[in-house]
This record gives sequence, C-alpha cells and structure tokens, in this order.
Amino acid sequence: MTPVIPIRPSRRPEQPPEMHARAMDNLRFIRETMERAATFTAVSGWGQVVIGLTAVGAGLIAARQTRLSVWLAIWIAEAGIAGGISVASMSIKSHAANMPLISGPARKLVLSFSPAILVGALLTAVFATRGLEWLLPGVWMLLYGASVVSAGSFSVRIVPVMGAAFMVWGGAALLAPADWSTAFLVSGFGGLHMLFGVLIARRHGG
Repeated sequence: MTPVIPIRPSRRPEQPPEMHARAMDNLRFIRETMERAATFTAVSGWGQVVIGLTAVGAGLIAARQTRLSVWLAIWIAEAGIAGGISVASMSIKSHAANMPLISGPARKLVLSFSPAILVGALLTAVFATRGLEWLLPGVWMLLYGASVVSAGSFSVRIVPVMGAAFMVWGGAALLAPADWSTAFLVSGFGGLHMLFGVLIARRHGG
C-alpha cells in the first residue's frame, strides 16, 4: 500500500522590510486624510438638552422683567452660559470617545459658526441702542440657525436640520407680535435645543 504523504501548506513569502514600511506609510497617509475629511461628531446631544433647560429658566426670569435692559441682560447672560455648556459637553464627549476636540473638522466648524454669531452681537448692540429690541428674538434665531447650518456641513446630518428649524422659527418670530418675544425665545432656544438634543443623543451617543 502506497504511504500517504501529508502535503505541507506552503508558506507565504515574508514581505521585505521596505515593502512593509511602505505599506505602513500608505496606511498612515490614508488615516490622516480620512481624519481631515471626517465630520465633527463631538456635538453633545445631552449638552444641547441642558442648554435648552437653561434657556427655559432664563425665559421664566426674563418674562417677569419690566425693564428692557434687564430683559436683554438676562438673555445675553444665557448666551454666555450656553456657550460654556456647549464647549464643556463637547470636550467631555470627545474625551470619552478618545477623539481630539481640536482637530481639522473642529476648526472648520468654529470658523463656519463664528461669522453669523459676531454679526448677531453687533446687531444686538445696534438694536438695543435704537429701541428695536422687539426684533432681537427673530434676528437671534435666524443668525444662530444660519451658523448651525453652515457649521453643520462638518458635523452629523441632524445638526444642519436643527439650524434650519431655528431659521424657520426665527422668521416666524419676526412676523409675530412683539409681546410674543419671550415665548418664541423659550420655545426656540429651549424647546428646539431639547428636542434635537435628545435626537442627537439617541442617534449619535451622548
């Protein structure tokens, strides 16, 4: 009987060191290119919910004021608080995901977000000195929404949708009676932030 000789699996030739190094360089280049082109996903949904809650609180306080200067100061303070919460929540989410907050997409997001916000600050000063405070809720939400839409091109898809919702609500506020200003601000900066914050948290984590 002819003996059965097992066939040894052929060994794959080892890659030369220079080929391995070239492959690693290519992988590194691809990874860096993807990181530069990647969307900024550190927007915190729960952070947006907290911002919405603080906006509701600011609205409850502002609704009791009889002086426009105090009403305006409350909303300006709320804008500063919201900005701090946004930065802190994004930092926490980025750290938890082991993702650098200061990245190429993040810089693009900030640069896209800032111009309309700076315009809003200038118009706030102009309107406040000329007795046009009743226009501010609509202008604030329109410019904030425009900022979010612009910056949202570097984020997840739901972010520019949120910006568009703010723009629609801001347009409605401009057409509404002046007495509805606080209600529009509460439902906009409060309600829309909480609504989209929950959606972002469920779909994209945090």
